[in-house]
Amino acid sequence: MGEKVAAGSADLADRQLYRRKLRQCVEALEQLLAGDRFDRARAMMGLEIELNLADDTGLPVMRNEEVLESIASGDFQTELGQFNIEVNIAPHRLGGRVFEELREELVVGLGYADRRAQRAGARIVTVGILPTLTLDHAVLDNISRGDRYRLLNDRILAARGEDISLDIQGVERLRADSVSIVAEAACTSLQLHLQVTPRRFAGVWNAAQAMTGAQLAMGANAPFLFGRELWRETRPVLFEQACDTRPDELKAQGVRPITWFGERWVDSVVDLFEENLRYFPSLLPICDEEDPQKTLAAGGVPALRELRLHNGTIYRWNRPVYDIADGVPHLRVENRALPAGPTVVDTLANAAFYYGLVRSLADQPRPVWQRLPFELATENFHTAARLGIDAELWWPRGGGRRGSGLARVPARDLVRDELLPLAAKGLDAWGVEAVDRDHYLGVIEGRCRTGINGAAWQTTVFHDCVDRHGLDRGPALLAMTRRYMELMRSGEPVHTWPLH
Repeated sequence: MGEKVAAGSADLADRQLYRRKLRQCVEALEQLLAGDRFDRARAMMGLEIELNLADDTGLPVMRNEEVLESIASGDFQTELGQFNIEVNIAPHRLGGRVFEELREELVVGLGYADRRAQRAGARIVTVGILPTLTLDHAVLDNISRGDRYRLLNDRILAARGEDISLDIQGVERLRADSVSIVAEAACTSLQLHLQVTPRRFAGVWNAAQAMTGAQLAMGANAPFLFGRELWRETRPVLFEQACDTRPDELKAQGVRPITWFGERWVDSVVDLFEENLRYFPSLLPICDEEDPQKTLAAGGVPALRELRLHNGTIYRWNRPVYDIADGVPHLRVENRALPAGPTVVDTLANAAFYYGLVRSLADQPRPVWQRLPFELATENFHTAARLGIDAELWWPRGGGRRGSGLARVPARDLVRDELLPLAAKGLDAWGVEAVDRDHYLGVIEGRCRTGINGAAWQTTVFHDCVDRHGLDRGPALLAMTRRYMELMRSGEPVHTWPLH
């Protein structure tokens, strides 16, 4: 949710006051930008990884408080469901051996957390959606303790005015009525942060949007939800439906959902915060005492808490972030499209692909967003989520005018032949050492070569359990999940895992 919130519904501020405060925040942001008050270019990156909790048999466990108490580290925090926790990795400078440094840090940190979790009867699982979750687990009783979680659930239901329903058509169909927001907790993500200067923000955000389809095709790892095989990356459609504040009538009127890919390329970070203000009433209209104009007049840096909280309840797949560190404001692009897992190496391969490719695309003299219509970038995102590594994606061919020279290209060919070389060039530009560049991008190349990513491995092994071993659906999902957990802890990338 961006900011930590502790409030009851009786404390919610007047919506008109909140709207005025949001406008003041946007105006203060514009003044900060005009005054060149932001941090210099620093090439800083950061990771957040959401984690599932399961027992040794592969079944989810609702013990995040006990697990966090056992881990006893401020790097690990609660998430929405009692079967989730999150780890936040301290920012690192993007360059040198950063990916190998992160690998060592994550292997040690997650290994320690897993051992401590065992004392609470749980194991840590890095996967987009835990395959053994059922609708019986996604009930309000299993929401994490904390006012902010229940408040968010209450506000989404109040805005919607009716129960949340799921209707997802994939390989199979899932229909469920009267679900709580805890259904959304099934989604566990990898969030990649990149600090950028105001001048670079629009180019980096546009590049991130343009590449999200390819990114998701390579990294898909959530093919099962509540016992059904759905999309190769089911998180986006689940997020869209479980957090939808719109009844059918508002959908028919074209009201935008709070889980949103967007609808246009941007020229400035202000474009995105203006959209937030223009299109989305706040779920949590809680006002801060700060007057941002007075803070600016006194030479200070305003916290813009209303803007940050509002932004945190709009679930863009590439989200703008305004933050302050050591008294100096900065901007980040937060990439939220990827699922967790399968392994630390896979996670860092996904990160290397993202950071390298987004740099190259943002630096192009004729940028991809001038040649790829936004609606096709949106289509790529949904196609990649549905079909994963077997998707075909729209991509510009040649350097012609916007909308010309477009073709549908198999994602594996597009990534292997065109995007991986661009990612390598981008990592070189960041100053990443060649040994790390080649190792982690080589994992993405391995997925292209074998056609195996997390989602492909899960579905292949599940069907093998059913077809070759004669297991029913539930036992097959359980057996596949146990095998996944075992191989996940081996640390080898998923494209090398045995399929039988």
